[in-house]
Amino acid sequence: MPSPSEQLFARALQLIPGGVNSPVRAFRSVGGAPFFTKSAKGATLTTADGRELIDFVCTWGPAIHGHNHPRIKAAIAAALEHGTSFGTPNPYEVEMAELIVDFFPSVEKVRLCSSGTEATMSAIRLARGFTKRDKIIKFAGCYHGHSDSLLIKAGSGALTHGHPDSAGIPASFALETIVLPYNDTAALDAAFAANLGKIACIILEPYIGNVGFIKPDAGYLQYVRKITAQHGALLIFDEVMTGFRLSRGGVQEVEKIVPDLTCLGKIIGGGLPVGAFGGRADIMDHLAPLGPVYQAGTLSGNPLAMAAGIAQLRLLDEVKPYPRLDALGRQVCAAALAAAKAKGLPLQAPQFGSMFSLFFTPTVVRDMPTALTSDAKLFGRFFHACLDGGVYLPPSAYESWFLSTAHEGAAIDRACEVITKSIQSL
Repeated sequence: MPSPSEQLFARALQLIPGGVNSPVRAFRSVGGAPFFTKSAKGATLTTADGRELIDFVCTWGPAIHGHNHPRIKAAIAAALEHGTSFGTPNPYEVEMAELIVDFFPSVEKVRLCSSGTEATMSAIRLARGFTKRDKIIKFAGCYHGHSDSLLIKAGSGALTHGHPDSAGIPASFALETIVLPYNDTAALDAAFAANLGKIACIILEPYIGNVGFIKPDAGYLQYVRKITAQHGALLIFDEVMTGFRLSRGGVQEVEKIVPDLTCLGKIIGGGLPVGAFGGRADIMDHLAPLGPVYQAGTLSGNPLAMAAGIAQLRLLDEVKPYPRLDALGRQVCAAALAAAKAKGLPLQAPQFGSMFSLFFTPTVVRDMPTALTSDAKLFGRFFHACLDGGVYLPPSAYESWFLSTAHEGAAIDRACEVITKSIQSL
């Protein structure tokens, strides 16, 4: 008889494209069918089949305090007493704006929205409106949501314009998007030289999380900041994944860089849908109703999402988790590297704080092409061995893993044991 998850997936396949509402959930890249989660608490997911799994996805980043944290749950319940949505300004959104500006000194003004895709899409429109230029630069391997201008992949060379990475995007849209290799300063120089006075902005994940976790070469982000300033282009940091997670003020605090605009999301909703973008006041004042750049959203600043996010951010300031999360990340990576060395398998484990990835390759991973040298089939076997052992990883060889404060203690020890045994079984 099919399991509850198998039954649910069969029903979903009849009604939802691919049976899932986000493609990575489909297990296409690792094989098999997805499980369905009925509840989550701390570092653990409980599936519809009654299995308990140690979770290294953490709802793709937001669950930095673990799932269903009592403080966040209580904040949502308290806000719910007053209503779910008002269609007017509410006090929570002002408090959230104050917190974001406090955590991120580069953000002088902020606009709240409902997703990371909305944040990046709107930041790009704002950059174009502010600079009165059309072209943008993004980097291969950096994902900024599924808006048309950003769902573009690299062409045949560093200076070629991109081409659509999805059906339904006109090729003409891609002509305004220049896709460059990450960690390549010469490509940046050439792109600006070939497009003098035409580039509105650079948008990037300062630490990449969407082709696996990749850190920049020493000085690279500083060079990106320098060249944008020289050419009058804006620098947009997409910190939807890294903001509040890798430090109080994101990668920009770690690297001591001040971007012009910052995109945020996930974590400031405490698990509810949310996004935000902010930056210099003179740029942000180009947004309607003050300026000519239009952006709107009925559910922006939703009181339930704001209440959850406020509780989450205030808890971060109380527990100051970053040194301990970094130690937990290093513990997992060390266990994996030791097991791979004993097995004679090549493995890279880039890590910072509570984000990391495992790449089955002898090549140091520093951009998208080197990430793609990882053995995806071997990762698929590793993924299922871990899942069989009670540890849930991102179901793709090219995604970042996440830790939470709830992984402390028995959960991390058990996870390291399962990861070690899974590598040994390959």
